[in-house]
Amino acid sequence: MASVGAENKFLTRRRREGGEDNDAVDVKKNRNVPSRLESCLDQPVDLSVREVVKFMPSPLSAKHYDADTTEPISCGLRTMEELLSWKRSEANPFNVAVVPLAPRDPPLARCPRRTLVSHDMMGGYIDDRFIQGTNAETPYSFYHWQYIDIFNYFSHVLVTIPPVVWTNAAHKHGVVVLGTFITEWTDGAAMCEAFLKDEESYRAVADKLVQISHCYGFDGWLVNIENALSEVAVKNTPLFLRYLTDQMHERVSGSLVVWYDSVIENGQLKWQNELNQSNRMFFDACDGFFTNYNWTEQSLEFMKDYSGAQRRQADIYVGVDVFARGQVVGGMFETNKALELIRKHNFSTAIFAPGWVYETHDDKSEFRKNQNKFWGLLSNYLYVHRPASPLPFISSFCQGFGKAVYWRGQPETKGSWFNLTAQEIQPLYYHQNLEAEGWLRTSGCPEDAWNGGCSLLLDGVIPATRITPVCAKIFSLQVPLALKTLVTFIFKASPGITVSLELKTTDASQCTHVDVQEVSLTSVSPEVLADGHQLVTQMSQLCGSRNPGGWTVRCSQVELHGCVLREVCVRIQRDGEAQDMPFSCRVGEIMILDTAGLQVPPELIQGLCIDDVVWLRGAGSSPQSSPSLRLNATLRWDYPVGLVRHFRVYWRRLRGPDPRIPPGQLVAVGQAYSNLFRVTELVVPEPPALLELVVEPVIKKGFLVPESHWGRRSLSYTADLTQ
Repeated sequence: MASVGAENKFLTRRRREGGEDNDAVDVKKNRNVPSRLESCLDQPVDLSVREVVKFMPSPLSAKHYDADTTEPISCGLRTMEELLSWKRSEANPFNVAVVPLAPRDPPLARCPRRTLVSHDMMGGYIDDRFIQGTNAETPYSFYHWQYIDIFNYFSHVLVTIPPVVWTNAAHKHGVVVLGTFITEWTDGAAMCEAFLKDEESYRAVADKLVQISHCYGFDGWLVNIENALSEVAVKNTPLFLRYLTDQMHERVSGSLVVWYDSVIENGQLKWQNELNQSNRMFFDACDGFFTNYNWTEQSLEFMKDYSGAQRRQADIYVGVDVFARGQVVGGMFETNKALELIRKHNFSTAIFAPGWVYETHDDKSEFRKNQNKFWGLLSNYLYVHRPASPLPFISSFCQGFGKAVYWRGQPETKGSWFNLTAQEIQPLYYHQNLEAEGWLRTSGCPEDAWNGGCSLLLDGVIPATRITPVCAKIFSLQVPLALKTLVTFIFKASPGITVSLELKTTDASQCTHVDVQEVSLTSVSPEVLADGHQLVTQMSQLCGSRNPGGWTVRCSQVELHGCVLREVCVRIQRDGEAQDMPFSCRVGEIMILDTAGLQVPPELIQGLCIDDVVWLRGAGSSPQSSPSLRLNATLRWDYPVGLVRHFRVYWRRLRGPDPRIPPGQLVAVGQAYSNLFRVTELVVPEPPALLELVVEPVIKKGFLVPESHWGRRSLSYTADLTQ
């Protein structure tokens, strides 16, 4: 049994499938030079890594690793020299997205009115720069993904590369992620004159932007030229945009390049607040146009009839500044007024800086309340897209932050944490008024959880006049069901109510027609299985003891042919006499599985290796304690990442300076979300010593993986006798 350490940290990594950049071609040409991962996989599994403890400056890139702790961080590129010299071989492996862009319904290309969010907060790269997570007390997060189609990470550095935690979270929900390429002021003008002077120069910049997006696994760029351009530069700008757009489409499936309303055809920096003849040349060269914020309804009426917008209204994103700077419609908690007009004229929208709900409110503990209020006010003008991945469908509602990390209803570690890669598929959040004095609300609840950082809280009042159950829709989906489907439903309800699950399905044939918005739904109540049922017994054997601790774990079965799951609802029925009944129900997890797939994956973790070792001395927890020896190292291994919720990383002492002390137990170090993890500031015994690092796959379906499938590697280290 593993004991749990005082801290958990989290991380992510993904290699983008598909094409290759020039660096990759160079590697192919020289096949005698193995990659670092291939070198590790070639090592015998039982080989102990040997180290001499030396206190030397870290050889790791200061851009990609924190100077004090060596933990991996996300960052952008500040200069044109950095961009043009960028190489895939020198990229940050930790910042590569681990989650591919999930399918969704309807696909983005079929959405007539889209929603883009441009996240601009406090200069960018704050808590979200820590790839393996941080212990932020009150971080900013985003979890209304079902309402948006495109997420843009915005800052004022030349090349804003989205922190990987955002790409992972967005991709889980089928949301496209854009970085930002921006030039501003005098320095920006000089850069533009240099890279837009001729075809060779602008192609060199575009090629690097494509390579960066492809390497890090995000989906395109917002291009924002906010400085005047010379006659030559402005003439070449549409050519640059067209080349960048074509190359992105060729290399990254589903990619987008969006132009921001700034300079016009004569090179002047002159925001138009609309698409018109002065800026159409840029729109025609790329995938979309993001207008400035000072538009009026007359601007929308003009664009609706403008010839340059015909058949491409969905590609015009009318900008809304949530901070309400300048002469704008709406903003702040009246942003809905702007969206009402935008949707009235059938345009897409770009919501700029919705982090206003966090940034301008001093009491950060009210963040969830303010966030839910803001998006609730907009909900009538936003369009829900549905996750459309095949089974399994699993969510424990984690929002990527919390007050503790829970596992099966028990806190594994206590203390605030933040890592958006840990976020799971998010439900629908809303407040609904019922008849009389009744109401229903869905919200994230960090006070208790089944897995991760929070559960889904359903609370409200069942009015005395209501006879039928309250039905809370928590997911809108497009998921094909198996012939035999197992549903596990984990919840914790207040007294006096009966809680059950309701699925709404439709015939799969109704979902094959393009642009069919409404389909007929059939309500299905899954058959609850008794404790002795073969499937319940099988799940218990696969998952082990769940020790519910007040949680109800319910298994149900559905047998349907040719059906698609469209909605998941929770029904809440009052048990007693007719009276106003306050209620609460925490939903811990929902899993919908194909019964044919109920087995532990046969794969083993292979090739676990240790490299990039850095030794540090650090002070202990009390002033009187002597400085401790601290290990920092990168672990790499090979395992199908799509099977796992995360990996647990452990360590234990095998042998220390005192041979009379027996080997220690496994102690948790952190959680990884890819085949890569950076151990940081791990206090270890003084040399000479031998320790072991262990990686356990935690399967999404909850099945326990035998220890024989875990990865292990020992590290032997001695003191530096030359000093």
